[in-house]
Amino acid sequence: MINILLFAHLQESVGQEKLQVDLPASSVLEIKTWLSTNYNLSLQNVLAAVNEAFAKDDTIVNPGDTIAFIPPISGG
Repeated sequence: MINILLFAHLQESVGQEKLQVDLPASSVLEIKTWLSTNYNLSLQNVLAAVNEAFAKDDTIVNPGDTIAFIPPISGG
């Protein structure tokens, strides 16, 4: 299982803050594509962190890992 953490509007769109999905080892981009397909999420400008370290789209996420998707935050 891969643990997926969602923040801000992503969490609101899915209705959960955490998903556990049965996926094989996958790149960050493949997981983004899976989320877009299954939950109709737009993840273009979203940062990803794998096991609490920022990750690029080609980073591999293995079963047992946690990936977090963090949307950009604006403030004033």
